[in-house]
Amino acid sequence: MTQKPRGVDIFHLEELLSPEELQIRDSVRTFVADEVMPIVGENWRLGKFPVELAKRMGKLGILGGHLDFPDSPKISMMAAGLVHLELERGDTGIRSFASVQGCLVMKAILKYGSEEQQKRWLPALASGEAIGAFAMTEPDHGSDPNNMTTKATKSGDYYIIHGSKTWITNGSIADVVIVWARCEGELRAFLVERGTTGFSSNDIPGKHSMRMSVTSELSFDECAVPKENLLPEAKGLKSCLKLLNDARYAIAWGAVGAAEACLEQALEYVSTRVQFGKPLAAFQMVQNKIADMVTELTGAKLTAYHLGRLEESGSMMHHHVSIAKRGNVRAAINVARMARDLLGANGICDEYAPFRHMANLEAQATIEGTEHIHALIIGQSLTGYASYT
Repeated sequence: MTQKPRGVDIFHLEELLSPEELQIRDSVRTFVADEVMPIVGENWRLGKFPVELAKRMGKLGILGGHLDFPDSPKISMMAAGLVHLELERGDTGIRSFASVQGCLVMKAILKYGSEEQQKRWLPALASGEAIGAFAMTEPDHGSDPNNMTTKATKSGDYYIIHGSKTWITNGSIADVVIVWARCEGELRAFLVERGTTGFSSNDIPGKHSMRMSVTSELSFDECAVPKENLLPEAKGLKSCLKLLNDARYAIAWGAVGAAEACLEQALEYVSTRVQFGKPLAAFQMVQNKIADMVTELTGAKLTAYHLGRLEESGSMMHHHVSIAKRGNVRAAINVARMARDLLGANGICDEYAPFRHMANLEAQATIEGTEHIHALIIGQSLTGYASYT
């Protein structure tokens, strides 16, 4: 799309947003239209993340902007959700970069780090001058992080880390990686800086999804980390899982942006594509698909909006996030597939957005908890029975 998108608001949902929230949303929407969309096709094709956008996002105040630390813009969680929506309107890779940076790395340092760690890293990460990664998932332990095998052993003034992580966003471009490892029988988190002896990374090749996201395998071979790099308050699996709620929150919002981008492009296409003497938009079957798409989108957006208000009121629970993440990604996949269908053969070309979003969303159904894991979280909240094994 060559012009700033208007958004699809058939249900008048903008009336639920404050002027400040609308202003923040529109500033990010403009950024995406002006600086992301002109380069998204080529970068997705090449499997490249445009790292130069990190500092631009920093100047906008959207990297960890919802966190409370000195010089933070401290935007609301509702506004933060709208930021994720607009970033993923451009591409999941852009949204994923921002949410890992803010929701996982910066929040971990703010919540669990020492004052010295916060002073060193938070301003640099917020500005985009430094890039962070969050390393929890292992080759043999994705949905079962409690059995991770990466270990850290205390040795004098250092911790020696040995193990591996995989599917780590920003892994090979990160200046600092938060690495979760088992230490003296308990999960702990460590700040591992780029260039540390024994730390290496390789990007995962051949991805058909999330191509604009740097996704890496990390190896730690007797990696010596100074004791000062231990996050002192990060203790146990619960410390790790609490951070994932913010990341899942971001995905629930981002999926709405992907769906809206697909619907907008489908509407533009069927309004200008003429067959049998009239635009495709004039045919009943096409209008039926458009109606299905906007219904899916409206439901997902309402879910995201209410999730934002629950978060701001302090009443958001983990199963609320699971419902939103699981349901909104599923709805967005449906919208993307219908948009691809309406574009016909053109729908498989990367000149158009739907197939790219559709491919990205397939990964979103797995990232930060599979559909099945979230189903079990929701099921436990309703029945009282945990059935994860």
